[in-house]
Amino acid sequence: MCVMCNPAFAEAFRNYNFPSRRQILKLAAVTTASAFVCEAATSVPAQAQEASLQDLATQFDRKDLPRVTIYPAKEIITLDPDKPSVTAVAVLGDHILAVGSLDELKSLSDGQPYVIDETFAGKVITPGLIAQHDHPLLTGLTMVSEIIAIEDWVLPSGVVPAANNPSQYRARLTEANAKLKTATELLVTWGYHPVFHGPLTRSDLDRISSTRPIIVWHRSAHEFIVNSKALDAYGIDAAFIAGLPDGARKQSSLADGHFWEGGMFGVIPKLLPAIATADRLRRGLEFVVRYYHANGVTLGCEPGGLFSKQLQVAQNAVLSRAGNPFRFYFIPDGKSINAAFPDTTISETEKVLGWGEGLTAMMPGAIKLFADGAIYSLAMRVRDPYLGGGHGEWIMDPDFFARAFKIYWDADYQIHVHVNGDAGLDMVLDSVETNMRRHPRYDHRTVAIHLAVSQKDQVERMKRLGVVASANPYYVRALADAYTKDGLGPERADNMVRLGDMERAGVPFSLHSDMPMAPGQPLFLMHCAVNRTTVSGRVAAPDQRASRLGALKGVTLGAAHSLRMENDIGSIVPGKLANFSILEDNPLTVDAAEIKDIPVWGTVFEGTVLPVARS
Repeated sequence: MCVMCNPAFAEAFRNYNFPSRRQILKLAAVTTASAFVCEAATSVPAQAQEASLQDLATQFDRKDLPRVTIYPAKEIITLDPDKPSVTAVAVLGDHILAVGSLDELKSLSDGQPYVIDETFAGKVITPGLIAQHDHPLLTGLTMVSEIIAIEDWVLPSGVVPAANNPSQYRARLTEANAKLKTATELLVTWGYHPVFHGPLTRSDLDRISSTRPIIVWHRSAHEFIVNSKALDAYGIDAAFIAGLPDGARKQSSLADGHFWEGGMFGVIPKLLPAIATADRLRRGLEFVVRYYHANGVTLGCEPGGLFSKQLQVAQNAVLSRAGNPFRFYFIPDGKSINAAFPDTTISETEKVLGWGEGLTAMMPGAIKLFADGAIYSLAMRVRDPYLGGGHGEWIMDPDFFARAFKIYWDADYQIHVHVNGDAGLDMVLDSVETNMRRHPRYDHRTVAIHLAVSQKDQVERMKRLGVVASANPYYVRALADAYTKDGLGPERADNMVRLGDMERAGVPFSLHSDMPMAPGQPLFLMHCAVNRTTVSGRVAAPDQRASRLGALKGVTLGAAHSLRMENDIGSIVPGKLANFSILEDNPLTVDAAEIKDIPVWGTVFEGTVLPVARS
C-alpha cells in the first residue's frame, strides 16, 4: 500500500526549509511491510483516504513513479538506534527513502521502478561528515600563505613540514623572504607560536627585511606581528591606535608591532586588503572546496566570520557554485553587530540573512559571541593563574558580553560562544543561568565552542543548564606536551577538552577543527578524541577519551544537533537528505590508531555521487 494512505506517515510530508528557504517536498518511507513512498500520492484527492485500497490502486500505475536508486554496501552505519547497521540504502532524488538489506528494499518496491547501483558494494557508508565549525575564508588565506607551523600540513600540493623550534622557524622565515621575486613584495606567513618558536617582535622582522611589508599571522589567527614597513604601508601609526576602542588599545603594542585579540580586530581592516586580494581569495577558497571534499565533508558551517558583506560575496562566488560537493552555512558575528548597532542589534542582524546564495546561506536564528582569548595564544581566561602569571584576556569584557547575550537571548536566538578557559566558561554559564531564571527558554541549545580548559563542576552545570559543547580534540594532540611545561601545567594541559566527563554526564557534544586551528579532517578529529595521543606519543588523561560511537556522532549527528539540523542531516534514516561519506573501512571497528588513516572514496551530496578526484 502507499505510505500516504497510512495516517502515521502523513506528518512525514511537510515543507522542508533549507538555505534560501526554498520549499522541498520531503519523501519518507517505511522499512517494514509497506511500499515505497510515491510522488503521485500527493495528487490523490482527499476523499481517497476513505476509499478502499483497490480504489486507490486504480488511480496510478507504479511503473509511472520515479525511479529509486538502491545502493548496497559492505556496511552502512546509520546512527539510528533502532537499526544501527544495514547493508543497503534507497535514495529518491535528494532524500533517503528506506534502509535495510538489499532483499528488503527490493521487496518494498512493490512494482515501483528501481536500479541497483553497486558502486559502494565494498565500501562503508557513514552519515555525511560535517565540518561543524570551520572558517573557509581564514582557511583559504592561511593555506595560500607561507606556512611555517608547529606541525606538518598535508595539502593537495604536498606536505609542508613542521618547524618545531626557534632556529628552524627563523631559518624558514629567512628562506621565505629570500625566495620572493622583488624586494618590495609582501610576505605573509602563518603558523608562528612563541612557545615553540620563541619571541618575535617588529625589530626582529625589520632585520629580515626593511624594504618589504612582513605580516606574521599567529598560529591562533588571533594575533599579528608586523615589521615597520608594514606599519607604514598600511597606515598603522600612533594616531590610528589612539582612535581604537579602549580594549583594542590595551591589546596593541606599536613598539613591538604586535596586535592580539581586540587589537587584532582593530588593525585587521588595515591589513585585510593586503592579505585578502582577489587572487588570494579565489585560490584559497578553491583550495577549501577540494580539501573538504577530499576529507568527506558534506556540510560545513562557520560561526562568526568577519562581519563584511563584501567578503561574504567573495566567499559566495566560489562556495555557492552549482556542482560544489557541500553546502556551507554562516552564523553572524554578534559581537561586531552589537558593538556597531547597540540599539538596533536584532534588526541589523536580520539584515544579513540575505547575504548567502546558492549553496551558501546565513543561518537564521543563530548568532556567535566571544568570551575569552585563544588557546594557541595562551590568552584564555583561567581560574588559576598561568605558570608564568596572569589570568588571560577577554575578547568581549563581561559587561559587554552580558548585554549582547541578553539581547539575543530575549530574541530567541541560539547563541554560539567562543570560550576556551574555565574562567571564560564560568562567565558563559553565569549568563545562561541568569537569563534562564529571568526568561526561561526551552531547548535554547547554547553552544560552548572550543572548551579547552574546563572543570568537572562545569560539566555538571552545563548538563543542568542545557548547554551543549562543540569541542576541538586536536588541542590535546598538538599542545598538551608543550603546555604541561609552559602555561597550564600538567593537570590542566592533560585534561584539556574533557570529552570523557561530558559523555558520562550526558552533555551533547560535537567535534570541530576550527580550520585552520586544526586540519579540517573529521576522521582525524574522531581519531584525536578517541586516542588522546600527543605529539610525543603518550596518552593524555585516558579517562577523558571519547567512545568510538560518541566521536563518530561528534562529526555527524552531534554536529547536526548543535546546528539544530538533526531532523535533516546527521544520520541515515528515511526522510533525511541523502548525504553520505563513503569510506574504505569502518571507523567504529578499525584499530583505533588507524582511524585517521581511513581513505575517503568520496561522498554522496543530496543524492549526487561525487568521487574524490585523485591527482
